[in-house]
Amino acid sequence: MIRKLYHGSAKIIEKPIFGYGKSYNDYGLGFYCTDSLEMAKEWGVGKDNDGYANCYEIECDGLKILELNGDGYCILHWLTVLLKNREFDIPSGLASEAKEYLTDNFSVEYEKYDAIIGYRADDSYFSFAQDFINGTISYRQLNNAMHLGKLGLQFVLKSPEAFERIRFIGSEIADKDEWYTRKTMRDKAARREYFDTEKNKRMRGDLYIMQILDEEMKNGDPRLR
Repeated sequence: MIRKLYHGSAKIIEKPIFGYGKSYNDYGLGFYCTDSLEMAKEWGVGKDNDGYANCYEIECDGLKILELNGDGYCILHWLTVLLKNREFDIPSGLASEAKEYLTDNFSVEYEKYDAIIGYRADDSYFSFAQDFINGTISYRQLNNAMHLGKLGLQFVLKSPEAFERIRFIGSEIADKDEWYTRKTMRDKAARREYFDTEKNKRMRGDLYIMQILDEEMKNGDPRLR
C-alpha cells in the first residue's frame, strides 16, 4: 500500500536522511510526517519565517509499523514512549512513581519497528500528559483531551528500510502570516476546550494515576480500554 505523507519544514527536503534530527522528539530520532497537508504547513512555519509542506509517497507493504492507537495498546503505552524521549516536569513523588511504574509495565519496544503511528505531543497535548502523571486529570480526561484541536496522528520513519522507501514528489510553500496564526489558534482552541470541558470536571468513577499505581493495573485491564 502506497501512503501519501507530508513533512513541515523551514526548507525543502528532497531526501530525508536516516539518523538526522532531534533525539528528544516524541518517538526519538526519526522523520516525522502527517497525512494532512494543512498540518504540515502549520508545522513548517515559524513566527518570523515561511515554511514548506514537503510531500512524499512511501510503500508500506512489508514494513513493520507500530500503531500506538491500535488493538492491544492503550494511551498509557503512548505516554510511556513519550516519557522515554521527552523532558517531563516531575515535581512530585507521585509523578516520579508514575514514571517508574509506567516504564516498568507499559513500555513498548518501539525501536524495533520501521515506522510508528501515534499522537503528536505538541505544547497543549504535552501539558495534558503532564497533568495526568501529576494526578491532576483522570484517565478518561486524558483520552478525551487527545482529540482536542484535531491534530490527528503522525507517521514517523524510524529505520533505514523506511527511509529507503520514501519518495519526494513535491512541496508547497506555507506563508507564515496565514499558517503561524492557524497553528497558534489551534493550540489555543485545544487549551480553551480542555479547561472548559475537561480540567477540574471530575466524574464519579474516574480513574486517576494514583489508583492505577495502588491497584497495580496492567495492560489488558478492562478499565484501561
